[in-house]
Amino acid sequence: PSSGEEEGKEEEEEEELGEEKKGEERLQPSCPRRTGGWQQPRPGVSCPALMLPSCPLPQDIRNTVGNIPMEWYEDFPHIGYDLDGKKIYKPIRNKDELDKFLEKMENPDYWRTVQDKMTGADIKLTDEQVDLVQRLQKGQFGDVHFDPYEPAVDFFTHEVMIHPVTNRPADKRSFIPSLIEKEKVSKLVHAIKMGWIKPRKPKEDTPTYYDLWAHEDPNSILGRHKMHVPAPKMKLPGHEESYNPPPEYLLSEEEKLAWEQQEPAERKLNFVPQQYRCLRAVPAYSRFIQERFERCLDLYLCPRQRKMRVNVDPEDLIPKLPKPRDLQPFPTTQALVYRGHTSLVRCLSISPSGQWLASGSDDCTVRFWEVCTARCMKTLPVGGVVKSIAWNPNPTVCLVAICVEQSVLLVNPCLGDKLLYGATDQVLESYVPPEEERVQPVQWVTATIEEHSKGIRLTVQHSKALKQVTWHGKGDYFATVVSDNSNMQVLIHQTSKRWSQNPFRKSKGLVQCVLFHPIRPYFFVATQRYVRVYNLLKQELTKKLMANCKWVSSMAIHPGGDNVICGSYDSKLAWFDLDLSTRPYQLLRHHKKALRSVAFHKHYPLFASGSDDGTVIVCHGMVYNDLLQNPLLVPVKVLKGHALTLDLGVLDVLFHPTQPWVFSSGADGTVRLFT
Repeated sequence: PSSGEEEGKEEEEEEELGEEKKGEERLQPSCPRRTGGWQQPRPGVSCPALMLPSCPLPQDIRNTVGNIPMEWYEDFPHIGYDLDGKKIYKPIRNKDELDKFLEKMENPDYWRTVQDKMTGADIKLTDEQVDLVQRLQKGQFGDVHFDPYEPAVDFFTHEVMIHPVTNRPADKRSFIPSLIEKEKVSKLVHAIKMGWIKPRKPKEDTPTYYDLWAHEDPNSILGRHKMHVPAPKMKLPGHEESYNPPPEYLLSEEEKLAWEQQEPAERKLNFVPQQYRCLRAVPAYSRFIQERFERCLDLYLCPRQRKMRVNVDPEDLIPKLPKPRDLQPFPTTQALVYRGHTSLVRCLSISPSGQWLASGSDDCTVRFWEVCTARCMKTLPVGGVVKSIAWNPNPTVCLVAICVEQSVLLVNPCLGDKLLYGATDQVLESYVPPEEERVQPVQWVTATIEEHSKGIRLTVQHSKALKQVTWHGKGDYFATVVSDNSNMQVLIHQTSKRWSQNPFRKSKGLVQCVLFHPIRPYFFVATQRYVRVYNLLKQELTKKLMANCKWVSSMAIHPGGDNVICGSYDSKLAWFDLDLSTRPYQLLRHHKKALRSVAFHKHYPLFASGSDDGTVIVCHGMVYNDLLQNPLLVPVKVLKGHALTLDLGVLDVLFHPTQPWVFSSGADGTVRLFT
């Protein structure tokens, strides 16, 4: 603005200041060229005129030093000069760091207070100024009312017009060179000639890149590496990369669809061959830079060294397992189906001779079958769900233990040799009770006349529902498992003395099943995660096997006594070698669903597992006398036949004592014999 306009502005500003109240702190407009923005009158020592009560107007404390660095006044008591040429003194600042911190904590307007560098005063920003700062920080326009997205005015139509919008002829200056530029260039040329302007020195042309494999001679550093391999050459382009490939290289629509659906790594070609009429019509290759970059990365990052390959036949890496036909005999076909039960058959047991089979079901009956004919010889109603059944392994005793609810029934089925089952009855009747009654955890009850006629000889009554019963190899002792979490879960009973005892002082978890060792005085107790082996003579824990399963369901011991298998509800079968480790020697995951039962054959190297997927898998499990040789485990046959009922399949498996046959009971209410 001209000087006349400046004087007019200053008069207007003085009029505005006259309307203000005395002593009121207010932002005052001033010339931005002098002061750099808005100023605020300082309370206190800034102006003597402000201290006088008779002063009608606050003095203008505009700083007139101009646009200079304010650091020049750091060592002076004043900060500049007002319009009259008098010094503007700095405000007294004797605040230390603690005062500043307290002010920061206590003053609610501390965040919006800034110091004016021109006057040294503290200015409290108004809401409009704070809003302006925030908008500028966000990169928005300073003016709130400015719309950056106003609709553009379309000056020209999209239709091509005949006549131009402007048709004035071109200026003369567009034809002749610029005189101003000519004058500037001549001045620069004169300055260079006189040596006032020195041209820049040309830079040395040293390439910033280098070839990693440029000097691949034996004397170079890279060449001295014995294992160094030169960079591989790229594959030369073939006919399919031509701009006009033969028709057999072009893809049909089906092949293009198949190419698009494939994974990029699986494609034979990383592009689709295309045909163009001439080389001029070929467009730029879109993936050129990407492929060059990947090639450079491959060359730069790929570690290349020569490896001495050992020529190994892949077949040698697979363990040499014998063919199943070399491992015969094992059960392969379904021979007989034992029908008669009306509900799921939970448990099976076979007589030591292998002639009779007992099955317990949820229809509250126990059926005795002749193995070879599938004929039901006897049906015994027991008045409850049969959870477990075990035939006495002693061939001179004809006795079956049956778990029904809270009782174990000792039944003489009266099958086979009359002398045999008659002698069993005589032994049971010859029992003489002791003079002093002993405190027992269970109650032994002799059968009534009606029960005796059915075949029941003794009832062992427990306090809780039973899960399992199992005999000792010699046939006098048997163990039971109760559905309870106390120390009374496992009880051992002696038939000849009708005496029961609790072997454990405290509970070690929820017991799933127990077994006696076939040869040595060991007792196996399987909880949900572990199998504990106790020595009955020393009365101590010998081993604790980690099953690596979530929930153990069943257990079987090899007739040799040194190997144990455990089935689990998470579809695993764990084989333990007791001489080797407390962890599984092998985990077999052949079944798709939970394993319900596992069994070993007494004479043949066979073991089987039944699962809820409705199959029985028979495996060859050879245990060698040589302790240095590991057991050989080979799955040989999957036996199918049971129908899935209520999501349950095979509930129990059992081997014949002498033949390589396997029995299975299922949720479909049948018992099947595979031979």
